Amino acid sequence: MAQNEIELDGLLAFPLTPFTEDLEVNLDALAENVESHIAAGAGALFVACGTGEFSSLSPAEVTSVLTRAREVAAGRVPVWVGAGGGAASARAGIAAAQSGGADGVLLLPPYLVTGPSAGLVDFVRYAVGDSSVPVIVYHRGTGVFTAPAAAALLDIPSVVGLKDGYGDVECMTRIVTTIRSLDTERARKFLFFNGLPTAEVSAKAYAAVGVARYSSAVHCFAPEIAHRFHRALGEGDTRVMDALLTGFYLPLVALRDETPGFAVSLVKAAARLRGDKVGPVRPPLIEPTPEQIHRLEKVVEDGFVTLKGLG
Repeated sequence: MAQNEIELDGLLAFPLTPFTEDLEVNLDALAENVESHIAAGAGALFVACGTGEFSSLSPAEVTSVLTRAREVAAGRVPVWVGAGGGAASARAGIAAAQSGGADGVLLLPPYLVTGPSAGLVDFVRYAVGDSSVPVIVYHRGTGVFTAPAAAALLDIPSVVGLKDGYGDVECMTRIVTTIRSLDTERARKFLFFNGLPTAEVSAKAYAAVGVARYSSAVHCFAPEIAHRFHRALGEGDTRVMDALLTGFYLPLVALRDETPGFAVSLVKAAARLRGDKVGPVRPPLIEPTPEQIHRLEKVVEDGFVTLKGLG
Protein backbone atom coordinates (compact mmCIF):
# COMPACT_ATOMS: atom_id res chain seq x y z
CA MET A 1 0.00 0.00 0.00
CA ALA A 2 1.03 3.61 -0.52
CA GLN A 3 2.16 5.78 2.33
CA ASN A 4 -0.74 7.18 4.35
CA GLU A 5 0.48 10.74 4.05
CA ILE A 6 3.00 12.40 1.76
CA GLU A 7 4.60 15.64 2.84
CA LEU A 8 5.87 17.69 -0.06
CA ASP A 9 6.07 21.13 1.44
CA GLY A 10 8.55 23.88 0.76
CA LEU A 11 9.92 24.71 -2.65
CA LEU A 12 10.12 21.70 -4.98
CA ALA A 13 13.22 21.50 -7.18
CA PHE A 14 13.66 19.72 -10.49
CA PRO A 15 17.41 19.27 -11.08
CA LEU A 16 18.70 19.49 -14.62
CA THR A 17 20.28 16.36 -16.09
CA PRO A 18 23.85 17.38 -17.00
CA PHE A 19 25.32 16.14 -20.27
CA THR A 20 28.88 16.11 -21.56
CA GLU A 21 29.66 17.89 -24.82
CA ASP A 22 28.99 14.62 -26.67
CA LEU A 23 25.60 14.39 -24.91
CA GLU A 24 26.38 11.58 -22.47
CA VAL A 25 24.89 11.81 -18.96
CA ASN A 26 27.39 13.41 -16.59
CA LEU A 27 26.70 11.81 -13.21
CA ASP A 28 29.52 13.66 -11.41
CA ALA A 29 28.05 16.99 -12.44
CA LEU A 30 24.62 15.72 -11.42
CA ALA A 31 25.95 15.00 -7.95
CA GLU A 32 27.20 18.58 -7.64
CA ASN A 33 23.88 19.98 -8.82
CA VAL A 34 21.86 17.82 -6.45
CA GLU A 35 24.02 18.96 -3.55
CA SER A 36 23.56 22.61 -4.55
CA HIS A 37 19.77 22.22 -4.64
CA ILE A 38 19.78 20.69 -1.16
CA ALA A 39 22.13 23.36 0.18
CA ALA A 40 19.83 26.05 -1.25
CA GLY A 41 16.89 24.66 0.71
CA ALA A 42 14.87 22.54 -1.72
CA GLY A 43 12.02 20.73 -0.01
CA ALA A 44 12.21 17.75 -2.38
CA LEU A 45 13.98 16.76 -5.59
CA PHE A 46 12.28 15.49 -8.73
CA VAL A 47 15.00 14.05 -10.96
CA ALA A 48 14.73 12.92 -14.58
CA CYS A 49 11.42 14.76 -15.03
CA GLY A 50 10.48 17.49 -17.51
CA THR A 51 13.21 19.94 -16.54
CA GLY A 52 15.59 16.98 -16.37
CA GLU A 53 14.82 16.09 -20.02
CA PHE A 54 13.05 12.81 -19.21
CA SER A 55 11.87 12.50 -22.81
CA SER A 56 15.47 12.23 -24.02
CA LEU A 57 16.71 9.69 -21.46
CA SER A 58 16.92 5.92 -21.78
CA PRO A 59 15.48 3.75 -18.98
CA ALA A 60 19.02 2.87 -17.90
CA GLU A 61 19.94 6.56 -17.74
CA VAL A 62 16.87 7.36 -15.62
CA THR A 63 17.91 4.61 -13.21
CA SER A 64 21.48 5.90 -13.03
CA VAL A 65 20.27 9.46 -12.37
CA LEU A 66 17.96 8.25 -9.59
CA THR A 67 20.70 6.15 -8.03
CA ARG A 68 23.23 8.98 -7.94
CA ALA A 69 20.69 11.51 -6.68
CA ARG A 70 19.68 9.20 -3.83
CA GLU A 71 23.33 8.62 -2.91
CA VAL A 72 23.96 12.35 -2.69
CA ALA A 73 20.70 13.21 -0.92
CA ALA A 74 21.31 10.45 1.63
CA GLY A 75 17.82 10.83 3.07
CA ARG A 76 18.07 14.59 3.67
CA VAL A 77 15.23 15.32 1.25
CA PRO A 78 12.81 13.08 -0.67
CA VAL A 79 13.94 12.07 -4.16
CA TRP A 80 11.21 11.48 -6.74
CA VAL A 81 11.77 10.38 -10.33
CA GLY A 82 9.97 10.61 -13.65
CA ALA A 83 8.24 7.75 -15.48
CA GLY A 84 6.12 7.77 -18.59
CA GLY A 85 5.96 7.04 -22.29
CA GLY A 86 3.72 4.27 -23.58
CA ALA A 87 1.73 2.20 -21.12
CA ALA A 88 4.33 -0.57 -20.87
CA SER A 89 7.20 1.92 -20.55
CA ALA A 90 5.37 3.81 -17.83
CA ARG A 91 4.66 0.58 -15.95
CA ALA A 92 8.29 -0.49 -16.22
CA GLY A 93 9.44 2.98 -15.12
CA ILE A 94 7.31 2.90 -11.98
CA ALA A 95 8.49 -0.60 -11.15
CA ALA A 96 12.12 0.51 -11.62
CA ALA A 97 11.52 3.55 -9.42
CA GLN A 98 10.19 1.36 -6.63
CA SER A 99 13.06 -1.13 -6.86
CA GLY A 100 15.50 1.78 -7.03
CA GLY A 101 14.25 3.22 -3.75
CA ALA A 102 12.60 6.37 -5.09
CA ASP A 103 10.43 8.23 -2.62
CA GLY A 104 7.86 8.67 -5.36
CA VAL A 105 7.16 8.95 -9.09
CA LEU A 106 5.93 11.75 -11.30
CA LEU A 107 3.92 9.94 -13.98
CA LEU A 108 4.11 11.85 -17.24
CA PRO A 109 1.33 11.70 -19.88
CA PRO A 110 0.90 8.84 -22.36
CA TYR A 111 3.24 8.94 -25.33
CA LEU A 112 1.84 10.23 -28.65
CA VAL A 113 -1.78 9.07 -28.26
CA THR A 114 -4.60 9.92 -25.93
CA GLY A 115 -7.97 8.42 -25.15
CA PRO A 116 -11.24 9.22 -23.40
CA SER A 117 -11.32 10.00 -19.71
CA ALA A 118 -11.83 6.37 -18.72
CA GLY A 119 -8.82 5.40 -20.82
CA LEU A 120 -6.61 7.93 -19.05
CA VAL A 121 -7.60 6.53 -15.68
CA ASP A 122 -6.91 3.02 -16.99
CA PHE A 123 -3.49 4.21 -18.21
CA VAL A 124 -2.61 5.30 -14.69
CA ARG A 125 -4.01 2.12 -13.19
CA TYR A 126 -2.02 -0.03 -15.63
CA ALA A 127 1.17 1.96 -15.13
CA VAL A 128 0.89 1.68 -11.35
CA GLY A 129 0.14 -2.04 -11.47
CA ASP A 130 0.83 -3.69 -8.13
CA SER A 131 3.51 -1.20 -7.12
CA SER A 132 3.21 0.75 -3.88
CA VAL A 133 5.53 3.67 -4.57
CA PRO A 134 3.61 6.98 -4.32
CA VAL A 135 2.65 8.48 -7.68
CA ILE A 136 1.77 12.03 -8.73
CA VAL A 137 -0.06 12.17 -12.06
CA TYR A 138 0.98 14.93 -14.47
CA HIS A 139 -2.13 16.58 -15.94
CA ARG A 140 -1.00 17.97 -19.30
CA GLY A 141 -0.56 17.25 -23.01
CA THR A 142 -2.12 13.90 -23.88
CA GLY A 143 -3.12 13.36 -20.26
CA VAL A 144 -5.73 16.03 -19.48
CA PHE A 145 -8.31 14.80 -16.97
CA THR A 146 -11.89 15.89 -16.44
CA ALA A 147 -12.97 16.48 -12.85
CA PRO A 148 -14.77 13.10 -12.58
CA ALA A 149 -11.76 11.29 -14.09
CA ALA A 150 -9.42 13.03 -11.66
CA ALA A 151 -11.68 11.96 -8.78
CA ALA A 152 -11.50 8.38 -10.06
CA LEU A 153 -7.75 8.45 -9.40
CA LEU A 154 -8.58 8.25 -5.69
CA ASP A 155 -9.52 4.61 -6.32
CA ILE A 156 -5.85 3.88 -7.12
CA PRO A 157 -4.29 3.78 -3.63
CA SER A 158 -0.74 4.75 -4.56
CA VAL A 159 -1.79 7.86 -6.50
CA VAL A 160 -1.27 10.68 -4.03
CA GLY A 161 -1.68 13.79 -6.14
CA LEU A 162 -2.17 15.61 -9.43
CA LYS A 163 0.20 18.12 -10.98
CA ASP A 164 -1.23 20.60 -13.47
CA GLY A 165 0.78 21.52 -16.53
CA TYR A 166 -2.28 22.23 -18.66
CA GLY A 167 -2.84 25.77 -17.49
CA ASP A 168 -6.63 25.99 -17.36
CA VAL A 169 -7.51 27.50 -13.97
CA GLU A 170 -11.23 26.82 -14.45
CA CYS A 171 -10.52 23.14 -15.15
CA MET A 172 -8.27 22.94 -12.10
CA THR A 173 -10.93 24.62 -9.97
CA ARG A 174 -13.41 21.95 -11.03
CA ILE A 175 -10.93 19.18 -10.21
CA VAL A 176 -9.94 20.54 -6.80
CA THR A 177 -13.53 21.29 -5.80
CA THR A 178 -14.81 17.91 -6.97
CA ILE A 179 -12.18 15.98 -5.04
CA ARG A 180 -12.29 18.07 -1.87
CA SER A 181 -16.11 17.96 -1.79
CA LEU A 182 -15.95 14.18 -1.38
CA ASP A 183 -14.88 14.99 2.18
CA THR A 184 -13.13 11.68 2.82
CA GLU A 185 -9.73 11.39 4.46
CA ARG A 186 -8.30 10.28 1.10
CA ALA A 187 -9.79 13.31 -0.67
CA ARG A 188 -8.61 15.70 2.04
CA LYS A 189 -5.02 14.42 1.82
CA PHE A 190 -4.86 14.35 -1.99
CA LEU A 191 -2.17 16.77 -3.17
CA PHE A 192 -2.35 19.35 -5.95
CA PHE A 193 0.59 21.02 -7.66
CA ASN A 194 1.10 23.86 -10.12
CA GLY A 195 3.45 22.42 -12.72
CA LEU A 196 3.34 25.14 -15.37
CA PRO A 197 6.62 26.41 -16.82
CA THR A 198 7.94 29.25 -14.65
CA ALA A 199 5.16 28.46 -12.19
CA GLU A 200 5.69 31.64 -10.17
CA VAL A 201 3.89 33.62 -12.88
CA SER A 202 0.67 31.72 -12.23
CA ALA A 203 1.28 30.98 -8.53
CA LYS A 204 -1.09 33.59 -7.12
CA ALA A 205 -3.97 32.44 -9.30
CA TYR A 206 -3.38 28.78 -8.52
CA ALA A 207 -3.00 29.36 -4.78
CA ALA A 208 -6.41 31.05 -4.84
CA VAL A 209 -8.06 27.82 -6.07
CA GLY A 210 -6.27 25.59 -3.56
CA VAL A 211 -3.12 24.74 -5.51
CA ALA A 212 -0.37 26.44 -3.54
CA ARG A 213 2.38 23.84 -4.08
CA TYR A 214 4.54 24.35 -7.14
CA SER A 215 7.84 23.38 -8.66
CA SER A 216 10.39 26.05 -9.52
CA ALA A 217 12.72 25.75 -12.50
CA VAL A 218 14.29 29.04 -11.35
CA HIS A 219 15.66 27.09 -8.38
CA CYS A 220 18.15 25.61 -10.88
CA PHE A 221 19.96 28.91 -11.37
CA ALA A 222 18.59 31.56 -8.98
CA PRO A 223 17.42 29.77 -5.82
CA GLU A 224 17.66 33.00 -3.82
CA ILE A 225 14.99 34.59 -6.01
CA ALA A 226 12.90 31.41 -6.07
CA HIS A 227 12.85 31.12 -2.28
CA ARG A 228 12.03 34.80 -1.78
CA PHE A 229 9.04 34.51 -4.08
CA HIS A 230 7.92 31.29 -2.42
CA ARG A 231 8.06 32.91 1.02
CA ALA A 232 6.11 35.91 -0.24
CA LEU A 233 3.41 33.63 -1.66
CA GLY A 234 3.08 31.84 1.68
CA GLU A 235 2.84 35.18 3.50
CA GLY A 236 0.45 36.73 0.98
CA ASP A 237 2.98 39.50 0.36
CA THR A 238 1.69 40.88 -2.92
CA ARG A 239 4.21 43.74 -2.93
CA VAL A 240 7.18 41.36 -3.02
CA MET A 241 5.58 39.00 -5.53
CA ASP A 242 4.68 41.83 -7.90
CA ALA A 243 8.16 43.31 -7.65
CA LEU A 244 9.79 40.00 -8.53
CA LEU A 245 7.29 39.35 -11.32
CA THR A 246 7.93 42.77 -12.85
CA GLY A 247 11.68 42.84 -12.31
CA PHE A 248 12.49 39.25 -13.21
CA TYR A 249 9.84 36.62 -13.94
CA LEU A 250 7.86 38.37 -16.67
CA PRO A 251 10.97 39.35 -18.69
CA LEU A 252 12.25 35.77 -18.27
CA VAL A 253 8.97 34.35 -19.55
CA ALA A 254 8.96 36.76 -22.52
CA LEU A 255 12.39 35.41 -23.51
CA ARG A 256 11.36 31.82 -22.81
CA ASP A 257 8.37 32.10 -25.13
CA GLU A 258 10.48 33.08 -28.13
CA THR A 259 11.51 29.50 -28.92
CA PRO A 260 9.81 26.13 -28.33
CA GLY A 261 11.62 24.12 -25.69
CA PHE A 262 13.17 27.11 -23.93
CA ALA A 263 11.42 26.09 -20.70
CA VAL A 264 14.41 23.74 -20.44
CA SER A 265 17.05 25.20 -22.77
CA LEU A 266 16.94 28.65 -21.19
CA VAL A 267 17.16 27.18 -17.69
CA LYS A 268 20.25 25.19 -18.66
CA ALA A 269 21.79 28.27 -20.22
CA ALA A 270 21.13 30.29 -17.06
CA ALA A 271 22.65 27.54 -14.92
CA ARG A 272 25.78 27.61 -17.10
CA LEU A 273 25.99 31.38 -16.64
CA ARG A 274 26.01 30.71 -12.90
CA GLY A 275 28.93 28.31 -13.38
CA ASP A 276 27.08 25.01 -13.04
CA LYS A 277 28.28 22.05 -15.08
CA VAL A 278 25.05 21.14 -16.81
CA GLY A 279 26.23 20.96 -20.41
CA PRO A 280 24.00 21.31 -23.48
CA VAL A 281 20.48 20.04 -24.17
CA ARG A 282 19.67 16.98 -26.22
CA PRO A 283 17.71 17.38 -29.47
CA PRO A 284 15.09 18.31 -30.48
CA LEU A 285 15.75 21.09 -27.93
CA ILE A 286 18.14 23.77 -29.15
CA GLU A 287 20.48 26.22 -27.45
CA PRO A 288 19.73 29.95 -27.20
CA THR A 289 21.57 32.21 -29.62
CA PRO A 290 24.43 34.39 -28.35
CA GLU A 291 22.07 37.37 -28.51
CA GLN A 292 19.47 35.55 -26.42
CA ILE A 293 22.16 34.52 -23.93
CA HIS A 294 23.14 38.17 -23.60
CA ARG A 295 19.55 39.15 -22.85
CA LEU A 296 19.19 36.24 -20.43
CA GLU A 297 22.22 37.44 -18.52
CA LYS A 298 20.63 40.88 -18.22
CA VAL A 299 17.30 39.41 -17.05
CA VAL A 300 19.03 37.43 -14.30
CA GLU A 301 21.14 40.41 -13.31
CA ASP A 302 18.01 42.60 -13.06
CA GLY A 303 16.36 39.87 -11.01
CA PHE A 304 19.08 39.99 -8.37
CA VAL A 305 18.99 43.79 -8.37
CA THR A 306 15.26 43.58 -7.68
CA LEU A 307 15.84 41.00 -4.96
CA LYS A 308 18.45 43.19 -3.28
CA GLY A 309 16.08 46.15 -3.38
CA LEU A 310 13.50 44.18 -1.40
CA GLY A 311 15.84 43.92 1.57
